[in-house]
Amino acid sequence: MKKTLLSISLLILMNSCQAQNLGGILKQAGDVLNQGKGGLSTDEISQGLKEALTVGIKNSSSQASALNGFLGNEAIKLLFPPEAQKVEQKLRQIGLGNECDKFITALNRGAEKASEKAVPIFVDAITKMTIQDALGILKGDKNAATLYLKKTSSAALANAFSPVIEESINSTGATRMYGDIANTYNRLPFVQKVNPDLKNYATQKAIDGLFSLVEKEELKIRENPAARVTDLLKKVFGAQ
Repeated sequence: MKKTLLSISLLILMNSCQAQNLGGILKQAGDVLNQGKGGLSTDEISQGLKEALTVGIKNSSSQASALNGFLGNEAIKLLFPPEAQKVEQKLRQIGLGNECDKFITALNRGAEKASEKAVPIFVDAITKMTIQDALGILKGDKNAATLYLKKTSSAALANAFSPVIEESINSTGATRMYGDIANTYNRLPFVQKVNPDLKNYATQKAIDGLFSLVEKEELKIRENPAARVTDLLKKVFGAQ
């Protein structure tokens, strides 16, 4: 019976991968698991969560790596580095706004390209998730899964993103444009010089933006009736 319920659960999850967000998939997983109540093992519940999280991660990464995934999303759009915002303001004042816009577009294209590398890193972290990790996520705060992934994936993401970001911002012209913009600004009288190095800034902002999307996917779980999966776990483990 356990194997039958698990097979039904995974079949529903697999058929739903392209059509639903993480919240919807966890709702279906919760519905299937609730049908089995105490008959499901902790391993089966853990595997169901991993499957749902994997789909959610793929959704988030797909959003980020799509055309305008960063550029068209004001919440994660990469802008001028904070120390260079005065550069942007001054250059727009002297009629170079179009160049500033081109740079921002190129910078975001780099972040979108790098996000294609995220899925296998996240999947690796999810695969290594223990039953205790799964229970902590299901019973934890609204961003427990995001915090788990940040803890287990941030270093690997930075290592994977950095060379891709560097290559992407070079190929999109962002590096050259920012260098030109910074050098133009630095030639203006009475201004504090700025560093035209972009790679570290763009890498971290791309990772931050990706985690922002992941957190929104997780929030859908917390606000969805699928959160009742926690109630099931309380029944399974006898917790009150």
